[in-house]
Amino acid sequence: MSNDKEITGFLKKVPLLSRLSTGHLRAIAKSCTERSFVAGDTILRQGNPGVGLFIITSGKVKVQKENDDGTVFEIATHTAGEVVGEMSVLDGAARSASVIALEDTATLVLPSWAFNAFLQSHPEVALEILPIVVHRFRETNNALIHMQSSQR
Repeated sequence: MSNDKEITGFLKKVPLLSRLSTGHLRAIAKSCTERSFVAGDTILRQGNPGVGLFIITSGKVKVQKENDDGTVFEIATHTAGEVVGEMSVLDGAARSASVIALEDTATLVLPSWAFNAFLQSHPEVALEILPIVVHRFRETNNALIHMQSSQR
């Protein structure tokens, strides 16, 4: 994406950000950088610090979690318009899962500091994003419960 206007237009279609005003999206777009990955690349690694959230503009990724005994569970797959890495950006904790590119993938990276500064200056935005983050968290919990019960 070549300019802030294109990025803003794309961000309007991202479910996590879709409730935000055009002005808010423009402010977010200014902080985003583009980053590309080839199939097989680790985009985010479980246990690493959350330095930003990644908005997928093209491609496909899988989210996987490794438990204490080394067993790896695939939790979800995500495609263009979806966001990964938002949990550790919001809570400041280490990455709770890894994200691997399943095919060549392009992303917009919004640094943690920029997203958190934006939320501090626009606290009403947190109320718009919260229901979507909670929904994703519930989906992840359900997937983990299903995987654990299928192992028994």
